[in-house]
Amino acid sequence: MKTEIFKTAIKNRNRLKFLYGLDEFLIEPYYIMTDKNGNKVIYGKISGSSEIRKFAYNKIANIKVLEKRKFSPIIPIIPMAS
Repeated sequence: MKTEIFKTAIKNRNRLKFLYGLDEFLIEPYYIMTDKNGNKVIYGKISGSSEIRKFAYNKIANIKVLEKRKFSPIIPIIPMAS
């Protein structure tokens, strides 16, 4: 379920808002992959910052796709891995 939400947001360049642990993040999603431990992660640029950060799927909750808040990528979008 999360993968489909993230893939669609990446494809349509929609920002995402979600809880990560106890913190809320607004990100521009770029890339989904599996880390070296076999855990799914998503990489995204934190809105209002130049920081690219990795977020583990298992810590993400309350995902909201902000369809009216599209973004223009500052880094090339790389084909997604499942």
